[in-house]
Amino acid sequence: MKIAIDAMGGDNAPVAVVMGSIQARDEYNLNIILSGREIEIKKILEKNTSNFNNIEIINAEEVISNDDKPVLAIRRKKDSSLVKALNAVKNKEADAIVSAGSTGALLSGGTLLIGRIQGIERPAIGAVIPTMKGGFTLLIDSGANVDSKPEFLYDFAIMGDIYLKKVMNIKNPKIALANIGTEKAKGDKLTVETYEMLENSKLDINFIGNIEARDILQGKTDIIVCDGFVGNMLLKTMEGTVLELMKGLKTALMSTTRSKIGGILIKPALSDFKSKFDYSEHGGAPLLGVKAPVIKAHGSSDAKAIKNAIRQAKICCESNVSGLIEESIMRR
Repeated sequence: MKIAIDAMGGDNAPVAVVMGSIQARDEYNLNIILSGREIEIKKILEKNTSNFNNIEIINAEEVISNDDKPVLAIRRKKDSSLVKALNAVKNKEADAIVSAGSTGALLSGGTLLIGRIQGIERPAIGAVIPTMKGGFTLLIDSGANVDSKPEFLYDFAIMGDIYLKKVMNIKNPKIALANIGTEKAKGDKLTVETYEMLENSKLDINFIGNIEARDILQGKTDIIVCDGFVGNMLLKTMEGTVLELMKGLKTALMSTTRSKIGGILIKPALSDFKSKFDYSEHGGAPLLGVKAPVIKAHGSSDAKAIKNAIRQAKICCESNVSGLIEESIMRR
């Protein structure tokens, strides 16, 4: 199995990306293709490993940034690390791709170069949200599609269901629809019509109804379905809330001698709490609905997060998630 890695994508690239790739190769026995500036990549490899087996480099001098317009960048920056990694998958030289770079460019490239699964109109990003019970919820779509139709959201639910069953080993995942109330008739036209489709689905899915935003972190459902606008707002609101909460606690605990002593006593508990929301454990978010596994790692990914994102790509390949999604969509 070969995994193509966008070595120049992300805030900590290429060092963290290359180091995470080395770790993934060693731990999961994978073949790695690093796409990026060859001279820089080789220097990092030489510094961090004496074993260069199963690592291939595709030289790519350009880098797609978050400031680039996604579609134009994919079409014009042919010598970019992302485009060359995507083309490796398109040309069957690699089985999957991982990138911590521009989300928009990865979405555009995944759709334009790798291609959509037949029957899927809009691929979607499935982001993992940790819950207070120590588990997680898959939020789909978390940013790929700002404007959606009920048919799109229905497909998101089916893709999320397959992903959790095959990649996360959850036997009968609960599916809920993000809404402003739990009642069936609540919400706008999009959510009301989507509810009807999910409730009457002929496929074997476990739809439990609507869920409000305040209940997401309680772990009441395994999958939350929504359009990309709502999903991205939910995701970033929760990320920001957790970050500010931890900053506020640190400031309060360091404010007086008495609070500092208390801080020492509760430090283990705070560390456990913080670890529940550690994105690096999950590695990345899959772009579901394209013909091969595409994993979007967090922009600030360290080596550990990259390694775990590559692990996700490996599992997606082994479980044939894309093929199973295609089969389910044909039966709907």
